Amino acid sequence: MNRRTVAAATPRARLTVDVALAGLAFIVSMGVLQSGGFGRPDPTARTLDVLAFALGAVASLPLAARRIAPLTVYLLTAAATVVLLYLRYPFELPLGAMVAAYTVALTYGGAGRTRRAVAMVAVALFVPAIMLAYLLVGVDVATITSGLFLWAAVSVCVWIGGDLTRLRRERIAGLEEQARRSAREAERERRLAVAEERTRIARELHDSAGHAINVILVQAGAARLLQDRDPEGTRRAIGTIEDVARTTVTEIDRLVHALREEDPAAPPTPADPGALEQLLRERRGDGLAIATNIHGEPRPLPSGVAWAAYRILQEALTNAARHGSGTADVALAFGADAVEITVTNPTGRDPAVPNPATFGRGAVGVGGVGGVGGVGGVGGHGIIGMRERATLLGGSFDAGARNGAFLLRARLPIGGATT
Repeated sequence: MNRRTVAAATPRARLTVDVALAGLAFIVSMGVLQSGGFGRPDPTARTLDVLAFALGAVASLPLAARRIAPLTVYLLTAAATVVLLYLRYPFELPLGAMVAAYTVALTYGGAGRTRRAVAMVAVALFVPAIMLAYLLVGVDVATITSGLFLWAAVSVCVWIGGDLTRLRRERIAGLEEQARRSAREAERERRLAVAEERTRIARELHDSAGHAINVILVQAGAARLLQDRDPEGTRRAIGTIEDVARTTVTEIDRLVHALREEDPAAPPTPADPGALEQLLRERRGDGLAIATNIHGEPRPLPSGVAWAAYRILQEALTNAARHGSGTADVALAFGADAVEITVTNPTGRDPAVPNPATFGRGAVGVGGVGGVGGVGGVGGHGIIGMRERATLLGGSFDAGARNGAFLLRARLPIGGATT
């Protein structure tokens, strides 16, 4: 059932409940009138007749419209109740008036000062009106004092109950609105981070294409100069042109496709494809104790993969230095079809380490907006940026706290492209 269907069904469901409640109150009222009230029957009381039936209906059936016109429904049910008692009918259970009073408190308890005061006065006058009705027909009020006090206490409890229910609903509505605002703000932050990543992609695309064109120009010039003196060198130059053009076209297609996505997952910012070891040395020089484990033979990577690997490792080491205990274990695995990066560091002094329940979703993390050294605390954009890079390449990314350490793992498919 969609949201619109639920919204349309809710008023009908409430009306059904109110009609059922009105019917129940009418049946109870008729039962009380038929039985002669509670306790010992009053010989002077009137029995159930057509007038009592009609007044009983007015004292209960308007409850079907209690949400539409709460105060009007209350005045009708209360007036019919007072008239029944004035005419000496044994109507000792004004269920309709009490339910209507509860609805008035629920509806007008948080209204403006005037409307709230009018509603409170209307409910407060119920018991005095009953007392006046008894006095008018010559009943000694002193003999029914306990009953009047009971009805007064019930009226107070009904008002308090309705007001407390209103406050609870307002509090729940406020929390729901706050949650919606927080969700909208988080979505806005996420979109901002993605937009910034997309800007970085555009810059990388420009740099990558410019570099490739320069290479093609140099190789084309060499082929032109060597075409007569060195045919083999000319063929090599042309082959290089072909390889660079093919790789560049593939990368441009992938990046432009990501930029055209309505809600993309993107990578960013260029780096030297062979700079991973240099990055590790720099971080060691900054004081971070790094244990390195390299599997496979390091080799040149496609520029897009190299950029993503460099920036993911750079961001992970920055976060390890700022939020960990000063140590990190780095594993680099160069496979035939992918490069994998795993960084593990004890959570150390970071007071905002992600919950272990988030591991595997890459949904929580610390860091800047996809760049170097930026730290945004929990829910920062560093994790978003790293995940965007990996996702763009068709890879995977996981990050989260696990067994007292923060573990980050990225897998970047190579796809057989060459630099």
